[in-house]
Amino acid sequence: MGISSYNEYRSHLTEIELKNSPEELYFEGNFCLIYEGQRVSVVGSRKVSPEGKVRAKIITKKLVEKSITVVSGLAEGVDTIAHTTAIEQGGKTISVLGTPLDKVYPKENKDLLERIKKEHLAISQFPINYPSRPANFPIRNRTMALISDATIIIEASEKSGTRHQGWEALRLGRTVLILENIAMDKSLKWPSEMIEYGAQVLTRENFDDILDNLPFLTAKMDYAF
Repeated sequence: MGISSYNEYRSHLTEIELKNSPEELYFEGNFCLIYEGQRVSVVGSRKVSPEGKVRAKIITKKLVEKSITVVSGLAEGVDTIAHTTAIEQGGKTISVLGTPLDKVYPKENKDLLERIKKEHLAISQFPINYPSRPANFPIRNRTMALISDATIIIEASEKSGTRHQGWEALRLGRTVLILENIAMDKSLKWPSEMIEYGAQVLTRENFDDILDNLPFLTAKMDYAF
């Protein structure tokens, strides 16, 4: 018998996790995905480069092969690729929305969201009729970091909102993985700053080793209650 409600889920959070968790969480789909097994967020730019698209697909496929649930935010670009690839590969995915469950952003992802609601899990901390605001998305990123054992950043500019998720994950003690090509990009300052605070560089050579030894930071959620 697993966790039956969000309130029960919150009762197993640490003090810092509880402080940074939404008081209410609305969902459609299989709530078990929020605590069963491991979850990794795959995030990045909305205007992702062609190379970034390929990397997002490859990494998502590898996560599915390891039976890891893929978490993302349903946004254009990397998020959409992560969700669709996970589904196509027969894996599981969680969409963490920056809108209420009855709104879709971008609207082109309407069918994708409906499929996730029916076959996977969609969650939002914003109630029906809650206004859409830019501030909703950094708040959403905190929740995405909270429910994930790790966050993988595919690519992000200096001004990308993706950076917020990386910092939130580090603050919560989660693993943050930055792709090697982004970490080595001298035009970006944020990767080196995150690495100084504990983020790791993800390469082709170390991918399997890191993912196979990923700290199960939400293991307390996987007990039978």
